[in-house]
Amino acid sequence: MTPLILTQFGFLTLGTLGYIDLIAATTNAFNGALLARRPSHYKHFTVMGVILLAYAGGIGGGVLRDILLNKVPSPLVNPWYLIACFAAAGIALLITLRSEVKFQDGLFQFMTAFSLPWYAIVGADAAVTAHLGYGAAVLIGVIGTTGGRFIIDISSGVIPQQLVRGGFFVLTAAMTAALYLILKEAMGMSVILSTGIAFVFGFGFRLAAQWLGWEEWEPWEPADLKAGEKAHTTLGQGLRAELDPKDS
Repeated sequence: MTPLILTQFGFLTLGTLGYIDLIAATTNAFNGALLARRPSHYKHFTVMGVILLAYAGGIGGGVLRDILLNKVPSPLVNPWYLIACFAAAGIALLITLRSEVKFQDGLFQFMTAFSLPWYAIVGADAAVTAHLGYGAAVLIGVIGTTGGRFIIDISSGVIPQQLVRGGFFVLTAAMTAALYLILKEAMGMSVILSTGIAFVFGFGFRLAAQWLGWEEWEPWEPADLKAGEKAHTTLGQGLRAELDPKDS
């Protein structure tokens, strides 16, 4: 039997959703490396440590998704995932090393908005292909989207983003997965068209939440607890700070 690593090395073996999954893994690996270098998460990681966290962000959610669907994880079947994630981590490291703290807030927020919808779409499609119900498919989409961030947050000693205010992080993934399923399964649109519309919606909603400072609702808290809470930097504030010539 020919080893899978040889039979599936070519890009042509990926298929439409395979390409989308690879985009998701690559962009999330880039985000993972940026996140590992942010002051909120950085714990004197080595270069290899940042690369490993980039892999966690890039393929962690996809591996969790595939395990739940009783499949061999895609990165173990096709080596392009490992190659692309390594390249993305290297690019992110170069950006952060050359720019110090510059581009670690606005760029990170923008790229999280860009990368978030891809895994939601792939996870939802993979779940219905495995004959799961639509509710379960949306859940798989959310797990695939947010799983990598959970691993990085735990590894960095930070409260996972899913549990705190984060610009509707989980809600965006759930709505993107649900919209994709409505378009493809209920309305009969093609995979490419359904993906395009769902991506634009997810990317746009997440960008709007980050730009306008929309946050998840919290239960009532005593005033003394509220007083110590730091205001989150919006996408606009982050980009303005990074593009300000005084900071160059």
